[in-house]
Amino acid sequence: MANLEALKDTFIEIYGDSTAELAAFHAPGRVNLIGEHTDYNGGYVFPAALTFGTTLLIRPREDQVIGFASTNLPLRKQISIDELSYVEADDWINYPKGIFVHLGKEGFPITKGYDLLFHGEIPNGAGLSSSASIEVVTAFGLLTLEGHPTDTVQIALLAQKTENQFVGVNCGIMDQFAVANGKKDHAILLMCDTLAYKHVPFKSGSYKLVIGNTNKRRGLVDSAYNERRSQCEQAVTYLQQQFPNLTLLGQMSLQQFNDYKHLIPDETVRRRAQHVIEEIDRVLKSIEVLQANDLEAFGKLMIGSHDSLRDLYEVTGAELDAMVEAALKVHGVLGARMTGAGFGGCTVSLVHEDSVQTFIDQVGKEYTEKTGLTPSFYVCDIGNGVEQVGEAL
Repeated sequence: MANLEALKDTFIEIYGDSTAELAAFHAPGRVNLIGEHTDYNGGYVFPAALTFGTTLLIRPREDQVIGFASTNLPLRKQISIDELSYVEADDWINYPKGIFVHLGKEGFPITKGYDLLFHGEIPNGAGLSSSASIEVVTAFGLLTLEGHPTDTVQIALLAQKTENQFVGVNCGIMDQFAVANGKKDHAILLMCDTLAYKHVPFKSGSYKLVIGNTNKRRGLVDSAYNERRSQCEQAVTYLQQQFPNLTLLGQMSLQQFNDYKHLIPDETVRRRAQHVIEEIDRVLKSIEVLQANDLEAFGKLMIGSHDSLRDLYEVTGAELDAMVEAALKVHGVLGARMTGAGFGGCTVSLVHEDSVQTFIDQVGKEYTEKTGLTPSFYVCDIGNGVEQVGEAL
């Protein structure tokens, strides 16, 4: 968590005046432990909130102006409440701007101006959901200060709508949902189609989650993502010959798919669907083994997930594969897999605490030798979703 005293000093340097009425909020980043590319297919995902994320310091103003500033990026703006629109040059500011706009559309118009200072600890572009973290913390902070209820499921939906309609990114619900509804030492079993969810204890004991950032620039993600989505939709069309009411792959069982996959004539489309259906099954098996405290079995499911994303869904790429291969050679690693959209971004590994430093050294060395890139590593704990911090500053 950020140093609030230092952030207060920065806030006053930027916006002047006093710390009277200054409030602080925090929303985490997230990692998806298993269940990749299942969200837009109406399947299960299994994300967890991290202990690091985005801290927001916010203070009301006397006028109708919104001040936007960040400790991470030089761009700062002051914009009148009635002139908030998407402007490409405004870069990161479009995320909180969109929240102001969508709160108004949802019947929670903002009544006055505010000064906002964001401090992010999530590496940009790492696939740990910095944008969802910014959106959720902004919505939660504004609703709190305006005296409205803070329903975290509704906040997640509002943040997703902002990203879809204001920023123009066609993301699923998982990121915003995990950021808004996380719980310390628990992961979230979320059915993306219905938003039914439950917190599942994640007792990792002497094992740590280590996130490895490949630091590979992800050029292919958007086009590949859209292509995979349409292939999944094609698979549904073929399967509707037998299941006329089917609208999403996540509505099928593994048994049903195995019995009728021959209805999909295109081999590539069939492989894509097979990944989705088997991955949903892996998520459900994960819940069983975690409830039995069988971390070893969970590690094997993580490995199976990566293999499927590599061979059936084909979204890993050389860098993620190199990092997972290196990870699985280290003594004390139970499992490793890519997490996020793929083609770069991050891996998540379950590593014994005694092996963490060896893991960082060994995986870092082998990965650099294979790819020429220098990775970053983060040892993580599972934290809470969005919350107010430091009651009154």
